[in-house]
Amino acid sequence: MANYRPCIFSFFAGSGFLDLGFENSGFQIVYVNEIFPPFLAAYSYSREILNLPVPEYGYHQGEAADVTKLLEGLPAQRLGELVQDCRKSYNIVGFIGGPPCPDFSIGGKNKGHLGDNGKLSASYIELICHHLPDFFLFENVKGLWRTKKHRLFFESLKQKLQKAGYILTERLINAIEYGVPQDRERIILIGFRNSLIARENVKTANLFPWENYILYPQEEVFAYPWSQCTSFQEDSIIPCPENIPQELTVEYWFRKNNVAQHPNAHHYFQPRAGITKFASVDEGDDSRKSFKRLHRWRYSPTACYGNNEVHLHPYKVRRISAAEALAIQSLPANFALPEDMSLTNMFKTIGNGVPYLASKALAETILNFLLIGS
Repeated sequence: MANYRPCIFSFFAGSGFLDLGFENSGFQIVYVNEIFPPFLAAYSYSREILNLPVPEYGYHQGEAADVTKLLEGLPAQRLGELVQDCRKSYNIVGFIGGPPCPDFSIGGKNKGHLGDNGKLSASYIELICHHLPDFFLFENVKGLWRTKKHRLFFESLKQKLQKAGYILTERLINAIEYGVPQDRERIILIGFRNSLIARENVKTANLFPWENYILYPQEEVFAYPWSQCTSFQEDSIIPCPENIPQELTVEYWFRKNNVAQHPNAHHYFQPRAGITKFASVDEGDDSRKSFKRLHRWRYSPTACYGNNEVHLHPYKVRRISAAEALAIQSLPANFALPEDMSLTNMFKTIGNGVPYLASKALAETILNFLLIGS
């Protein structure tokens, strides 16, 4: 008898933020792929900490979405066998993934589809078209959707998916809409096989309930009287202002996740010089390209820690810790990274990940649509 809990094949999994949102919404993670060994090790470690089972088909380290390698040899055959085997036990199979995106980021390499990372987006789409999961989720930076030269490439990917029999829907989301204390925009493309959805539900993509799990509409969130800059004073005490949603602030999440007692509380960069510069930045001054000091009673700028993006603690003379960055990504308080993971890899995997509450909301939206449309 089929298990009617949908299953997920995860690609470009990082340390599993996107996957955790799906798993805690009712999906079963059965296959995990990630090319970077430290991220895959962190994924496995976090599942042990959270008492989650090992994925049924295990962890796979390698370029799973590089179809030039995958579709020509045994790995592709093996993946196809796993997908077919999965269908014997689960009635719905989904692919999820966010290919590395610096080639589409204005602040990144901006090489587009010709860059090494840009090519992975096309490879992921080819992987979907080859194995034909019942649905898929594709996540990327807004530059792929908004920048004219990248948008043409994005549209070509969509055309391939439509020819393969997918009904598509897309939205530029902001993580803050779902309760994440962070202003972080990402393009989300979701597709469903024609055969999966009842015919009356596929006449228009507008029927996909994108807004069902939005808690804080952007036009309302950014209209609140958020705190601006305050002179930095170490260990200062500032009461929370009235008339703002406190649950969207950095300090709320620091307290909620008890970051001072978190296993990653002391994992932060300690520069040999520059401490004086740290103290010169006002609390809430995020106007600089680097060295942005968070305001405790405001949401964070996007938590991507590459390209010299440095977030300073609101009231400490230091950079934020991995525990604090995980809180800004809205991870559960008991989610932790391995203590022997390098600081560079910790902050890279945190910055690359889909904020947990956003991934959970997206998973619940998909599940809701599947339940009413299948």
